[in-house]
Amino acid sequence: MKYSGWPEPGELVVGRVDEIEDFGVFVDLLEYEDKRGLCHISEVASGWIKNVRDHVNVDQRVVAKVLDIDESAQQIDLSLKDVNDHQRKDKIQEWKNEQKAEKWMTIAFGEDMDDEQYASIANELLADFGSMYDGFEQAAIHGTEALDETDLEEDEIEAIVETARDNVSVPYVNVTGYVDLECPSSDGVDIIKEALQAAEGNGEVPEEVELEVTYVGSPEYRIRVQAPDYKTAEAELEASAERASAVVAEHGGTGKYHRERNVDDE
Repeated sequence: MKYSGWPEPGELVVGRVDEIEDFGVFVDLLEYEDKRGLCHISEVASGWIKNVRDHVNVDQRVVAKVLDIDESAQQIDLSLKDVNDHQRKDKIQEWKNEQKAEKWMTIAFGEDMDDEQYASIANELLADFGSMYDGFEQAAIHGTEALDETDLEEDEIEAIVETARDNVSVPYVNVTGYVDLECPSSDGVDIIKEALQAAEGNGEVPEEVELEVTYVGSPEYRIRVQAPDYKTAEAELEASAERASAVVAEHGGTGKYHRERNVDDE
């Protein structure tokens, strides 16, 4: 999907070098319909430039910064030199992600999907998530709940979630913490087992989270959490330790959560 409007000054855009002249470079903007910009020779690279062709080639994909726009003159002024390597890498990745999302839209709704429906769904994802790719990614992680706040139809949501879970590689993070569990009661062993079951969530851990509790050495237990982001992972880690601690506390025991091992692994 290409945007029908104009880019904003300061925006980074992906383009293809269409024509090279002695005074600068013409660039087709790949994200916008029928939009072409000019990068003056002074904005191609830092320092004095003898030959523009030493710096760019026709058909080369570039990332440029929008300097100015004159809609009445149909003119977009660009700069290549104002984009650093980090910005260039991130923008290209963002553009590639959106291309993936376009393919997922075709998988979800078919190649004969009409432009009106495509635009309606795409705009919903853009409005709620900032990009179609992020919309599909959240659908892969959280399922239909991720799309509850959108105005998408139920069948559209189901198609997006099904496609996302079949095609999106979800990034995950892993965190580890520890909990010390002690219970002086005569049935302390059974209470500790109950506490460990509570730590693992008793089957109520969110679908997108993997949680494992293992024995390290009395009275210490390791909690490992895999989740889509650090905020979720840290929250689930602490919640796991709190559940276990609450169980032993009910029977006169103690539970203490800590992020690092009390004794180094041998």
